[in-house]
Amino acid sequence: MAKVDFKQLLDAGVHFGHLKRKWNPKMAPYIFMEQNGIHIIDLYKTMAKLDEAAAAIKQIAKSGRQILFVATKKQAKDIIEEKVKPTGMPYINERWSGGMLTNFRTVRKAIKKMKAIDVMEKDGTFEQISKRERLQITRERAKLQKNLGSIVDMKRVPSALFVVDVTKEHIAVAEAKKLGIPIFAMVDTNSDPSVDFPIPANDDASKSIATIVEVMTDAVKEGLQERNAQRKDSKEGGAEKSENTKTRARKTK
Repeated sequence: MAKVDFKQLLDAGVHFGHLKRKWNPKMAPYIFMEQNGIHIIDLYKTMAKLDEAAAAIKQIAKSGRQILFVATKKQAKDIIEEKVKPTGMPYINERWSGGMLTNFRTVRKAIKKMKAIDVMEKDGTFEQISKRERLQITRERAKLQKNLGSIVDMKRVPSALFVVDVTKEHIAVAEAKKLGIPIFAMVDTNSDPSVDFPIPANDDASKSIATIVEVMTDAVKEGLQERNAQRKDSKEGGAEKSENTKTRARKTK
């Protein structure tokens, strides 16, 4: 599994926390020191927690379950899209709509509506309605796309949530906790680290976010690769067993 060393974390600025006066006391175990009024995160603790989180998220991906990545802050939007897209996992990087997890049936209805509009565009229905109606429907589709992001293929509630900033994404975190969904999250010195897999890290700097997200998505890719390899071996093993059975049957005739 891909790992980062102390120097890589240091160069990415993962250790820079918030001003001391903005700290969350629950982050005390992960703070190394205070420097010029700013808390410095203990990178050895970050490394340990990152390894733990990566190992766990790899197993979830290997089992064929989905992980929803959430990061709507400006610094993280593009990073999430770039790193998560290749994994095929769903992500939200525009806006978290309340009830996206706890009221998933409503979300599924919105997805169906969006897909119905897509069908209208392809089957010629658009040609039979007025320009004004077409414009309204197109705008509605764009709005749905923005809100739903890449979750259009998410058929059920995800098995885990990865969040870049638990303070900003507090609604998503609250919904996941309510449903008992495991939460992986970057937690800065102003955050509440009370999640299943906290990763103490600077969640404001793009380089820091990219470094942590890359480790997690690499772990997901590795889990998916191992899953595919196992399925291939199982399929080939089944075919070989079937052939051996046929051979034995022919010999007994």
